[in-house]
Amino acid sequence: MRAKSSIKDLALAHMQALHAYVPGKQPRDRDWIKLNTNENPYPPSPAVAEALANLSGDQLRKYPSPISGELRKAVAESFTLPNENWAFVGNGSDEILNLLMRTFCDPERGGGYMVPSYSLYPVLLSIKNAKQIAVRYDDTFVLPIEKIADCGANIFFLTSPNAPTGVGIPTESIRNLAAAFDGVLVVDEAYGAFASENALSLVEEIPNLCVTRTLSKSHSLAGMRIGFLLGNPEMVQLLDKVRDSYNVNVASQAAGLAAISDPEYYNGLVDNIIRTREKFSKQWQFMGWKTYPSESNFLFIRPADSTGTIGPKVALSLFDFLREHKILVRYFGTDPLTDSFLRISVGSDSEMLTLSETIDQWLKSA
Repeated sequence: MRAKSSIKDLALAHMQALHAYVPGKQPRDRDWIKLNTNENPYPPSPAVAEALANLSGDQLRKYPSPISGELRKAVAESFTLPNENWAFVGNGSDEILNLLMRTFCDPERGGGYMVPSYSLYPVLLSIKNAKQIAVRYDDTFVLPIEKIADCGANIFFLTSPNAPTGVGIPTESIRNLAAAFDGVLVVDEAYGAFASENALSLVEEIPNLCVTRTLSKSHSLAGMRIGFLLGNPEMVQLLDKVRDSYNVNVASQAAGLAAISDPEYYNGLVDNIIRTREKFSKQWQFMGWKTYPSESNFLFIRPADSTGTIGPKVALSLFDFLREHKILVRYFGTDPLTDSFLRISVGSDSEMLTLSETIDQWLKSA
């Protein structure tokens, strides 16, 4: 009898070679200061807790609305789209990105993305065994419209504001790119609520453009996994063909509806985070640290030690020092455009004060 194949050997070759997405560390201890995953430092609207508390056992025993109908309607109304046919709700915006790749990508028809940007894009394309087309930024992070338009991708994923830099993309640049690009243009606005410009006004105007958003950042619901897409009804119909039958659970739909229905509360949170962001951006620039102009809820900074030295070793030194003091930030050491920088989520006032004091300690010890 011949030996049975191992599970790994039975897997598809491209899956055996896959390098999984590595998320930011999620410590179990509560005494860490988490500034590494761009979570909102403030709690969600009290209306969310009330909506979850009011869920009945009868609601939980039944399947949820397959299309998240009420939430789709609320999202469309919130962003002044004609009706719910222009909105799609997913299990986080990551699921929607996955569904878009499932719909538009294969080994011949490629998916494009900027580098550096959200590192999940190449992972999702690899899972699909799809053709990957990466277009590089330079250190200005100005959108290279001609390069994208000529890249040959069937669908292109554009993060705006960019991650990890936080640099926003002007609406007019997105309009010009959509006109020049012969494919589907996805503007991933996970941080769009914190930006001065966005692409939402282009959704009705440009059929081949869609915008994805999430309630994780601005609405303090990262744990609920709620995202949505705003786009042409034809796009929504396609995604409805390929999504899971019940892709968003009852609790998430209830929480999302409550959050969307309390814009005044969340506008206050966003304003508070922007004020904190600008305060620390100015502080680090005053210290002589390069800090990209952020349109998001994080800052991308290039630290310098007490002698003024910069570079990957300095950034990694501060990263390690902060971690030793139970403060988590992100270091992206695999790209020359990012390996001298740290990405720091905007935390609460007390968290940012502790961060600032710890950086001072590092400067004295470095």
